[in-house]
Amino acid sequence: MAIKRIVANLPAGRIEAAAAFYRDVLGMRVAMDLGWIVTFSAEGQAPMQLSVATEGGSGTPVPALSIEVDDFADVHDRARAGGFPIEYGPVDEPWGVRRFYVRDPMGHLVNILTHI
Repeated sequence: MAIKRIVANLPAGRIEAAAAFYRDVLGMRVAMDLGWIVTFSAEGQAPMQLSVATEGGSGTPVPALSIEVDDFADVHDRARAGGFPIEYGPVDEPWGVRRFYVRDPMGHLVNILTHI
């Protein structure tokens, strides 16, 4: 048996608000839209991973999602320009990532990171 895909399903009251974050801030594209569920996808081949944690590291809460990006400064600028609350960072962590936490429109904590 092989796992072919892992998809995070986040509850949302307003799909349009989610699109403003995941499409406009993170540059994801709509892969499927059934009205009641919209699946966003990223370009390239991202590895499939699932993490289980008691904290988010450095004493932070566990984020709902961790998303690695190639242009950290651009994503940070887009999040700030979009008025999305930055709750932690940007900070260089001792385990070799630069990251910040931001709340998406549904209130989910999202860890945006890049490897240093």
